[in-house]
Amino acid sequence: MPPSKHDTTLVEGSVRDSLIRMTTPMIIGMLMMFTFSLVDTLFISFLGTEPLTAISFTFPVAFTVLSMAIGLGIGTSAVVGKYLGRGDVERAREAATVINYISLALASLLVALCWLFLDDIFGLLGASPELIVLIREFMAVWLPGSLLLVCMMTGNAILRANGNTRTPSMLMAAAGFGNAALDPLLIFGPGPFPALGIAGAAWATVISWGLVVAYLYRLLIFDLDFVGRRPPSRDALRTSGGEMLRIGIPAAGANMMTPLAAGVMTAIAAGFGNNAVAALGVGGRIEPIATLLILALSTSLPPLVSQNFGANRVDRVVEAYRLSIRFVLVWQLLVYALLALAAPLIAGVFSDDPEVTATIRLFLWIMPLGFGMQGVIILTNSSLNALHRPMSALWLSIARFFVFYVPLAWIGSVYFGLWGFFAGAVAGNLLMGLISLTTFNRAVNDELRLQALDAAGTSG
Repeated sequence: MPPSKHDTTLVEGSVRDSLIRMTTPMIIGMLMMFTFSLVDTLFISFLGTEPLTAISFTFPVAFTVLSMAIGLGIGTSAVVGKYLGRGDVERAREAATVINYISLALASLLVALCWLFLDDIFGLLGASPELIVLIREFMAVWLPGSLLLVCMMTGNAILRANGNTRTPSMLMAAAGFGNAALDPLLIFGPGPFPALGIAGAAWATVISWGLVVAYLYRLLIFDLDFVGRRPPSRDALRTSGGEMLRIGIPAAGANMMTPLAAGVMTAIAAGFGNNAVAALGVGGRIEPIATLLILALSTSLPPLVSQNFGANRVDRVVEAYRLSIRFVLVWQLLVYALLALAAPLIAGVFSDDPEVTATIRLFLWIMPLGFGMQGVIILTNSSLNALHRPMSALWLSIARFFVFYVPLAWIGSVYFGLWGFFAGAVAGNLLMGLISLTTFNRAVNDELRLQALDAAGTSG
């Protein structure tokens, strides 16, 4: 059952307990979603190395659309959470309503641009003309259907801003389960189902998103009454929309650094051949499961930060951030040990091509070493956005990908080959993680100084 209206406050009680209560459902939901995503990749791998490689090339474009949705959701969560922390439920509802119209309009523009330049984009990424035929077959379904993904991400962000992570986790799991259940039916066509091949994987994804979005917006509009049934007024678009976009656009830009970097990394990997790209694609599907705790915390930490920021409880913000960072660093060391030991087994599941399996093993022996510091970067960015400092998060993302992560990976590939490519990426995460810690501490000190000045002005 969904929670009652606006029944969750995050400005009181134990910070640790709040993090556990909000993060646990997200871990479960994301685990199921990403597990089913791996199943999706596994089914496509049965079609051969070429379809698997084609899917790997689609990740940067797919993640670009997802990043816009996440960024706009971050803006919504920060604004809605701040108003809820202040007890202003009506302004929070207004902001939640506005985001749906703005996000859908911006996503439609992005999808149209991607469609118009589809062949050029994948040509720049290094895809051959033969692979572009397969890529277009998949994207012809996935790209227009991705508008449903934007609706799902923004709707879930509204729920999380209210402190409700249980429902979004259930919806993510349902979408993943529906995708995995439809995959074999639409890819291979048993019985009365059509054998659609790689396009069938896209149809399975879009259908499952559509079902989840229908339920989600019935919940938000009719059950919780937190999204208005009528279009927002011009004043609402100007005030709430402007405030949300002030955070959401830089946050979307920061998130888009990930697919841009992924595109460059894919292009570098393409220099080692299609087998390397296929292996990188498999690694890209394994990484979200390996960093599951980080991703779950990156969705549960910002609402807690936003509400306490709105209530002027910076001490609780600092406590939540530091608890999260310490736990992530220890956890990711354990995850690395497990992945390193299981690397041969994991590689064998996804391919029987010796070159592909060798590259997957190399990925798992090196790249997860940097996941802990990658978590520091992600949690710092999400906290800075929740503190209404989106430009700081944006500059950190730009520096990470285009000063440290990608350049060091490229230098490593030039001098040491494929293993240097992975090791350089790890070094980039390490350096950027240290810079992120310093940036967050500086932001918190700034907020404390501002509060002290406000208090002095009030008493004066």
